[in-house]
Amino acid sequence: MNRPQLDKNLDEDIFRDFYYLKEELVAFCKHEYIQATGSKEELTNRIAHFLRTGEKLKVNKKRKIKNDISSLSLDGKIEENFVCSEVHRAFFKENIGNTFSFNVKFQQWLKQNSGKTYKDAIDAYYKIIEDKKQNKTTIDKQFEYNTYIRDFFDDNKGASLKDAIKCWKYKKSLAGHNRYEKEDLRTL
Repeated sequence: MNRPQLDKNLDEDIFRDFYYLKEELVAFCKHEYIQATGSKEELTNRIAHFLRTGEKLKVNKKRKIKNDISSLSLDGKIEENFVCSEVHRAFFKENIGNTFSFNVKFQQWLKQNSGKTYKDAIDAYYKIIEDKKQNKTTIDKQFEYNTYIRDFFDDNKGASLKDAIKCWKYKKSLAGHNRYEKEDLRTL
């Protein structure tokens, strides 16, 4: 079965069986006047609910707490409801170097460790980077493409990115999961 067009008459189960880009989900939401913000998973659940019930879910917007931080120090405490701001980015780049980036693990650490110092955060960052070098990292669920490509290369040493992408495009056109399987190579 080829991937069906995403429209308001699509069955919820068929919708969930196929892969849609986030930009397709956003376009559908805008067309149907459904809130079009949030993660891919949130959009998918909102659309599935709409396809099942015809009801457009109201989403409560999370109130962001603004950080009015003009000066950070190593002894300063990580605030509650931490937000990765440009001020924080500049601080960490100054203390870690230009290679610094707010990777997912570090963002999670910051959000879970309010009250600890920025020195603790820098130490945690270095540990996260070291762990990343030593171990295969977990890719979050919403990054199906990244997971697929990594698993493709794990199973096909020396293969080309062009082949990996061709297999990915084949896989996402099928109903069901989007995880790499050896059988996907038949498309090459």
